[in-house]
Amino acid sequence: MSLDNLSGLPEWEDDEFDDEDEEGEAWKPNPTRDACKAMYEQWKEVMTLLNAAFDTDHRPDEPEEEDENPEKSFIAHSKGMIIGDAYQVAVKIKSSEVGMYIIRMENASIIRKNAQFIKSNILTMIAEGVIAEEHGRLIRSEIDKFRELFKAWVATFQKDEFEDEWGLFI
Repeated sequence: MSLDNLSGLPEWEDDEFDDEDEEGEAWKPNPTRDACKAMYEQWKEVMTLLNAAFDTDHRPDEPEEEDENPEKSFIAHSKGMIIGDAYQVAVKIKSSEVGMYIIRMENASIIRKNAQFIKSNILTMIAEGVIAEEHGRLIRSEIDKFRELFKAWVATFQKDEFEDEWGLFI
């Protein structure tokens, strides 16, 4: 991660998902893509805060050496799960722009689950003294902003002709 990109995520590229079938359509408004881009940019803010929180999480009252302490192992595992889920949110946001309703709905479900998991686990990190309460509240606040953008994004979905073979997104 460089100082130019504290979120660790790639920049959004508007032409990344251009489809040959939609050639000449670039001038038309695309509210789903616009909402998706805004949501991705907000998630980059969440990632920046998460990376900062977990990069500076050493408790001054504890030695730095790693030992077989179950609490440290639990915290390290929890941080890994949070960061892993956070990166998956970014991937699912970007990959939802393939345009299929079923893919968007599936990705939206995963994004929602992961964002809720991260938000609730930040409380554990605060309670365990891993991150400062103010930093945790700031992360949770940014996730709340993300949730509002998420709701606007989902509202732009339009069902297409493809059928969900599992019958979930009908």
